[in-house]
Amino acid sequence: MAKKVIPYKDSKLNKKKQVEKMFDTISENYDGLNRVISFGIDTTWRKKVIKLIAATNPLNALDIATGTGDLAISLAEAGIDNVTGLDLSEGMLSVGRKKIKEKKLENKITMVQGDSEALPFEENHFDAICVAFGVRNFENLQKGLAEIYRVLKPGGIFVVLETSVPTKTPFKQGYSLYTKYMLPVIGKIFSKDKVAYQYLSDSAAVFPYGKKFNNILQKIGFTSIENKPQTFGVATIYTASK
Repeated sequence: MAKKVIPYKDSKLNKKKQVEKMFDTISENYDGLNRVISFGIDTTWRKKVIKLIAATNPLNALDIATGTGDLAISLAEAGIDNVTGLDLSEGMLSVGRKKIKEKKLENKITMVQGDSEALPFEENHFDAICVAFGVRNFENLQKGLAEIYRVLKPGGIFVVLETSVPTKTPFKQGYSLYTKYMLPVIGKIFSKDKVAYQYLSDSAAVFPYGKKFNNILQKIGFTSIENKPQTFGVATIYTASK
């Protein structure tokens, strides 16, 4: 039986509002804490995402669940002159806008508060779309992916970076111990919010990673689908086209 995940503290809120509230709460500590809990490896994964996208020479790109804008900034620095970062959390976006201003990239990056399941863009608009550690937060996964498919141009690239669960011993057991016991404690120490990082761990555990996610992408209509496990399977990079 699948483990039921309660996204955040307030059960009176739907998942979108709970996720928005959670990320607003941890926004000021999010960047530093990500480096700590991933031992800095997440930066290597993100660089691979940027390389995959930049290789297609897109004129514009959309970074969904952009958070504090790390991936959006990297896309702009890779030579993409028209980058849009979208996120539910205004707290995360606020931190991202400060970083963009410091790097003098305001003319290249636009940060938008919005819902991944109702994207405020016209059909066939973006050459490239990416989501890093965000699709597991979609309230309706298929609806969110269908929206991405709608706004992606024919021939465009879609790249997802998401956590996954290692399947081989001893990495599977080590990952389980780390996410169950250490991750919430680290989150509480650095962000004063143990529940938020427990949610991030729990949501990763129930996400349909690997071939299951490939099948969902195929059902939506995406083609040329590949999944590439990273670092013993603790994360996966998915690529697809329209």
